[in-house]
Amino acid sequence: MAKPITPQTIDSLVNQALAIENEQAQEAGALGFMARAMVQATLPHRAVKGTIFKRVNGDFTLSIGQADPDIGLPFGVIPRLLLAWMTTEAVKTKSRELELGDNMSSFMRRLGLLRSGGVRGDITRLKDQSYRLFSSVITATYTNGSEIAFHKRSVADDAHFWWEKNTLNQTSLWKSTVTLSEHFFNEVIDRPVPIDMRAIEVLKQSSLALDIYVWLTYRVSYMKLPTIVPWPSLAMQFGSDYARLRDFKEAFTNELKKVILIYPDVRLDVLDEGLMIKPSLTHISMAMRIDGVR
Repeated sequence: MAKPITPQTIDSLVNQALAIENEQAQEAGALGFMARAMVQATLPHRAVKGTIFKRVNGDFTLSIGQADPDIGLPFGVIPRLLLAWMTTEAVKTKSRELELGDNMSSFMRRLGLLRSGGVRGDITRLKDQSYRLFSSVITATYTNGSEIAFHKRSVADDAHFWWEKNTLNQTSLWKSTVTLSEHFFNEVIDRPVPIDMRAIEVLKQSSLALDIYVWLTYRVSYMKLPTIVPWPSLAMQFGSDYARLRDFKEAFTNELKKVILIYPDVRLDVLDEGLMIKPSLTHISMAMRIDGVR
């Protein structure tokens, strides 16, 4: 069962939303991007068994595969933070090779992570999820009647990380890089979805909230008429981790409340049959989108 939002959480989200509204994302240096394929269908929220995971969104199916069962599939918040960072850096630098910063500490700060060790610490989680993500293969399949098209992509051709604790603040020992695969890089920079990285920072405690935020600002960017997305369709896209539809609906609506506090311009209604989304302002203005990609 989804946990209800506490009054303290609401107060915190409202205060952070007001701060976001007071300054445009680009002016704040917070204009970011996410790859469209990862918006249309999403990564697992929790650890899953096996070496393949699928999300379905209409004619689009996203499959995450792992050749080595000992590594496991990426899940949760950290792969989403990594994908947002990689997409943003690729769009801004127009380079496949991404440098992770002066040292491990600065990179973790950019992702909004703490320099905590231990089994459940952010250092351990970042190491584990990076290994899972960069060794995965992503397959996007489109089916439309008699036509079928699919694209199989690895995220990176090469990745080099220094994970020793004594390299946290040492620039000379860091030198960590990720080289995106050519195909993934081309897809990443082809009409990426603009997002406000401050919203990502606020919502980063919930992978579902992150998915909802990015999806909504993308969906309203091309919407002309109100549209009802049925709950079963939403569950296929966002929530195949849930055994029962009513459990997914409860979790989705609970996280949606957090997203609306951060993104108050989105217009929608929660109905018995699904989510009605209405033409709305995107979270990133069109002028900022154009200027930010240049």
